[in-house]
Order: sequence, then structure tokens, then C-alpha cells
Amino acid sequence: MSERNCLLVIAHPLAESLGQHLAQDLRAAAAELGWRVTTRDLCASGFDPRLTEAEAASYRGDFQGGAGAEMAELAAAEVLILVFPTWWFGFPAVLKGWFDRVWAPGVAYQPVPELRMMAPRLTGLKAVLAVTTLGAPGFWDWLAMRRPVRRVLTRGIVSPCAPGARVVFRSLYRAEHVTPARLAQFQARLRGDLAAIARRLG
Repeated sequence: MSERNCLLVIAHPLAESLGQHLAQDLRAAAAELGWRVTTRDLCASGFDPRLTEAEAASYRGDFQGGAGAEMAELAAAEVLILVFPTWWFGFPAVLKGWFDRVWAPGVAYQPVPELRMMAPRLTGLKAVLAVTTLGAPGFWDWLAMRRPVRRVLTRGIVSPCAPGARVVFRSLYRAEHVTPARLAQFQARLRGDLAAIARRLG
């Protein structure tokens, strides 16, 4: 299997959270596959999710981004792993801000004003594994809410910016009451997802 650039983005403020536990296991699994893993812990690194005045003013022109390191990490990624909690059936604010400030024009896409469209720029990104924890049961996310976070990520973010990337979305429901056996089963599934990605990419 070829060495791949893997970006692991963690979006949870608690160092002892279940999400952090899952992220560390995924980092180890990715390293075992021989991938070069860059870890960006948004909360631990003090990432500011607020779009600055300069960024907002330049969003439709020559983007003046202040998150240069994070942009370079995204541009280099072939595999992206996102680990985050789902709060109020949405992204946590720090992850939403990462999308706002890092998936920016000139990095994730290129505006084409004359055609009223955007051209994708993350052509090197081939796979996205999104892992989220929820307190809600699965039926509420699937039936009542129709999986809003998954839809936004796949259709609204990844698809227009990285059309060649396949998204795998895994949700750990009733996370506050997860048993060791169910957690181990979930982690085994995630490791299987990474192995499948590695086989597909070669």
C-alpha cells in the first residue's frame, strides 16, 4: 500500500472525551497503514472559528485568509478524518468555523463568476471518514431529522470541493451510555473503514 497524506481533524473541547479516544485510535490505525498523519486538534490548538473582517470582505475575490497552516494541511490531504460530536444536530462551532475559514476560495474551490459556479480545487482529496458521537438514538437522527450533518458534509461541502472523494460517515448513537462491547465494535468498524480506504487507494 502506498504512503498517503492523512489529515486528522478533532473538534472536541474535552481532552478526556469519547471523541478524543476514538481519534487517538484512528491516528494509530492510520499510522499502522503507513500513512503520514497530520493531527489538527482545533480546540487544543486554540483555533478561532470566527471569520475575520478581512476574510469576509475578500471571500468573493482574492481571499485574504489568516488560517494559512490549516489551509496548507487541507490542500495536501489525500485522506481526511473528521472526529467531532454532533450538538443540536449540527457541527460544533469550532468545526463549522474550520469549514468557513479553511475550505476557502483558492484552497477548496475557485469561484467562476461568469458561469455563476465554483470549480473544485481539492482534487487530491480521495477519501473522507467522518466520525461523530451523538446522545440521540439512531432512529431520531435517521427518521425525524433525516441525518442533517451527513447531508451537509457530503452534498454541501465535500462534493462541490472534492468530487473525487468518497465519504464514509459513521455515527455512534447514545454515546453517553455506550458499553465497552459496543464501543469496541464501533472502533473495529472504523479500523475496517480505514483498511478499505487503503485498499481502494492502493
